[in-house]
Formats: sequence, C-alpha cells, structure tokens
Amino acid sequence: MYPITYVTDCFGGNARARLSTRIGALFGQSPTIVAADGPDPESFAALTLLDCLRSTESLGEDGHPTITLVNIAPRDGEWPNGAPFCFFTYGRHLVASTFDARTLSLVRRELGIDRVAVTDIREVVEAARDWAEFSAEELERIADTQFRSLWYLPLLAKWLTDGHAVPSTPTAVPVLDDAEPTVSVVDNFGNCKLDCGAAAIGFSIGASIPVAGRTQDGSITLTEVGCYRHLTDVPLGAAGLILGSSGTDFVELVIRGGSAASAFNLRPGDSPLRSTPAEYAA
Repeated sequence: MYPITYVTDCFGGNARARLSTRIGALFGQSPTIVAADGPDPESFAALTLLDCLRSTESLGEDGHPTITLVNIAPRDGEWPNGAPFCFFTYGRHLVASTFDARTLSLVRRELGIDRVAVTDIREVVEAARDWAEFSAEELERIADTQFRSLWYLPLLAKWLTDGHAVPSTPTAVPVLDDAEPTVSVVDNFGNCKLDCGAAAIGFSIGASIPVAGRTQDGSITLTEVGCYRHLTDVPLGAAGLILGSSGTDFVELVIRGGSAASAFNLRPGDSPLRSTPAEYAA
C-alpha cells in the first residue's frame, strides 16, 4: 500500500470521482486529491510538490514509500496534446508529473532534481503489452485521450511501482530565469507563502522590507513590513514577514490575527516585493 497524493488542476466533482475510483481500482486505495486552483496553478503545484517531498524527511525511521502525482496542464500550445508526463524518485518516493519547468522549478532548486525521465504515452502503452492485457481499442483510447491524467498517469505510477521497464528519455529540467519572489500559496489563514527563502529578499530579523499591495481602486501602495523569526513574534494585528513552514524556511507574509491576503489584496502569482509601485504594476 502506497500513500498517494494527487495534485491536479482538474478537480471538479466528476473528475475527482473518476480519478479516485481509477486509482483505487489500480492500487487498492483512493488518493488524497489536492486542487491546484486559483490564478497560478503551476506555482501552487511547485510549492506543494516540494512540501510533499520535504514532509517525508526527519521521520526518525525509514517510513513508507509514497507516490505523488502532479497534473498541471499548461495551455501554451507548445505540445500537440499537452505536456508529456515524466517521473523521478526522491529517496524511496516516486513522483509522476507533467513535464513543466515551473511545476518542477522548486524541486530542481531546493532538492537538486535536475533530470527526470520523460515518457511518450503511445510508446509506453505499446511497451505495456508485455505485462498488461489491453485490446487494440483500449490502447488507442489511452494513447489518444484528452483526459490523460485519468487514463494514463495512474497507469504510469502503477507500472513504475510494480517495477516494469517503462520506456523513457532522461531529460534535463529547464532552468528558469530568476524571477521576482512570488506568492505561491495563500493558506486558509490568509498567510501568503512565497516561493523563496530569506536570502532572496534580503530578509534579516529586525529589518523591514517594502511590500506592495492593491487598494480597492486598483492602485498600488507600499508598506514597510518588519522581519520576524516566528508568527508569535509579530505584534498582534500587525503585518510581518516570517520564516514559515513551507519549502526550506521559505518566507511568508502574515498578519498576526488577520489575513495578509485580504489586507494586501494579494493572490497566488503576485510578486509583492518589488521595490516600487511602478515595477509591481509592470
């Protein structure tokens, strides 16, 4: 039995039911499905994938292998039927994901996952004739489906965990140009989790950093926000930048006792740490 987490931007009720049932039929248990919703699903997926793998560390024992599936389908037209799927391992843990530079950017930077195995769906399902029983019609449906995250990705994970020789091509994870620190996740408290550590923003305990926010009329204002080690160090009702629980001590924008996302009118994909309102608006 493998604990399975599925991060996907296809998370409507119908899709979740089908994903859960298919994975349950293959593995004997249903996955935890995590919705990569909001305006920037790739950034959400990147931080969530990193956090899933980091959560397997410091167990004090060997623990159990896990499977993390990620389906984020960039609609950029680069691929004829969507980005291909790839896989890699982190210790004993398997990840099968869409091959997308932003989705994989944080595991590359923080965990050193600089190469993955990229698969071609048709090549894999043809090879699966050696161990799976499919009719020609079933193979064609899997190879040509639009809902690849349902029909193919769970099979890929199952075949890999079963030790089958899945054909793939070792491929470097693209290195992205340095970008402004971005809000990747807004949690249920309204804390804004950034995709970077302290050094990337000049964070220093006791210092302050200008943070851009939107007013109700859409204009941009800058607020000097202090840097603190823990949330409990931030004065009640005040904004603060702290070293949070995600990533490798990634920075979070918080308001102790309130919602930073609401107060600064921020959402995933925003870059609130540019130095001037003009840069933020650009």
